[in-house]
Amino acid sequence: MQNADQLLAPVQEWKTVTEMTPSAQQLQDLMVAWRVCARTTSNAIVLARDGVAVGVGAGQQSRVVAAGIATTKAGDFARGACAASDAFFPFADGLESLTAAGVTAVVQPGGSVRDQEVIDAANAAHIVMMLTGERHFRH
Repeated sequence: MQNADQLLAPVQEWKTVTEMTPSAQQLQDLMVAWRVCARTTSNAIVLARDGVAVGVGAGQQSRVVAAGIATTKAGDFARGACAASDAFFPFADGLESLTAAGVTAVVQPGGSVRDQEVIDAANAAHIVMMLTGERHFRH
């Protein structure tokens, strides 16, 4: 049985794992994306910009496809947006799909054996990455 996702990890406990740190606006957008992501069917990627969700890719078998759907839906609003992933990135390709569209910050649970590979890709793209330690799961 699955319990309701209660968003237990407070923002103050999120960990910045990249060289870049979030601005106040990025942190606000990351929080919006994270909350929307929690209520979106897994596998989910949500983009937020200026306090509003601008793209959602949900219910996909591939995180790369979910990222592509979210950035396509966001259109021009993807550039400068922040993104949330309901689960860790198993490979850097999902993150690279987001950064290619202009996403500047990402929040995700972390916990993959390849976390360092994904963090390295975030640093190479000069974006912010934060880890929550909390996975969303909605089916």
